[in-house]
Amino acid sequence: MATFQGGKTPQPSPSTAPGLSSGGPAQDPPKPKTRHQPKKVTAPWVRGRAVEADAQPLVMVTAYDYPQARTADAAGVDLVLVGDSLAMVVLGHDDTLSLTVDEMLHHVKAVRRGLKRALLIADMPYGSFHLGERQAVENAIRFVKEGGAEAVKIEGARPEVVAALTAAEIPVMAHLGLTPQSLHQFGGFKVQGRGDDAAESLLQAARAMQEAGAFSLVLECIPSDLAQQVSAELRIPTIGIGAGVGCHGQVLVYHDLLGLEDRLAPRFVRRYAHQGSDARQAIEAFADDVRHRRFPSRDESYADPSRSNRPVVETLEKIYG
Repeated sequence: MATFQGGKTPQPSPSTAPGLSSGGPAQDPPKPKTRHQPKKVTAPWVRGRAVEADAQPLVMVTAYDYPQARTADAAGVDLVLVGDSLAMVVLGHDDTLSLTVDEMLHHVKAVRRGLKRALLIADMPYGSFHLGERQAVENAIRFVKEGGAEAVKIEGARPEVVAALTAAEIPVMAHLGLTPQSLHQFGGFKVQGRGDDAAESLLQAARAMQEAGAFSLVLECIPSDLAQQVSAELRIPTIGIGAGVGCHGQVLVYHDLLGLEDRLAPRFVRRYAHQGSDARQAIEAFADDVRHRRFPSRDESYADPSRSNRPVVETLEKIYG
C-alpha cells in the first residue's frame, strides 16, 4: 500500500459520521455481536473470519517501528502490516519501488519486538518476488526467520508465487486492485476495476489467489460494489483500503490515520488525530522557550547538595542579591 494524492481528505461531520443521519435525531450505530477474541491472532483465525456468522470486521494498521507497534497492539488491532509504504512515509521516497529487502527487514524486526497479540505481516518489496517462486520463497523465509514475521503480503495476481509460499509453510496475504508496485504500468495511482472487463479480471484474479492458498486479500482503491461482490464470493476475508464498507475488514496507513503525513490527502483516509501539526507546534514552543531561556527551569535541573552551603555561594548571593 502507498499513501498518495487522491483528492480532499474527508473529515467526520454531523452528516457523515457513523451513526448520524442528515434527516433525524442522532442514532448509535448497531454494535456487532461480541465474539471470541483470541489472545494471539493467527493466520487460520483470520482466514475463518470470512465464513464466521456475525464476525466483527478485522482491523489492520501499518507500523514501522517499536513504539508504533506497541501503540497499535495496545489499541487492540488484529493485524499489523509493515507495509512498503515505509518507503514513502518513513524514508521519504516518492513511491515504494526503491525499498529493499534489508531495509524492510530492519523495520520488521523492530515491529516484532513491539507486538504481543496482533498478527505481524511483512510486505514483500518490489523486486523481492518478481523473478519467480524460488526468489519469493528465499526472501519470505528471511522475513519469517530473521524478522519474526508471521505472514507476508505480495502485490498482484501471482497465484504461482502464492502457491509456492504456501507450500513453504508461509501464510500469504494477497493484494489486488491498486497495487502501488505497478505504478508505472498503471500510469499513476489510479482507481482500478472500473468497467465490466476490468471488474471481471479482478474477480478472476481474486478467485485464483484464494485457490492458490492465500489466507486473506487486500482490495485497494476499487469500486465499492465490486469489493462487496468479491467479498461475498470468496471464502477468505477481504481487507479494504479505499474499497468501501463491504469488505471483511479495513486498513489504514499509520501516518494517514494519525495525521502524521499531511502532505498528501487520499480520498479514502479519515484522520483520527492531527499528530503532525501537534508535533510541529510542540517543537516550536520548545524552541521558543530555549531561545528565551525559559527552558530548563530550576525544577528541570539538578543541584549538588554537598556544594549548596559553601561560603562562596553565600558571598555571591550577597553581591548579586
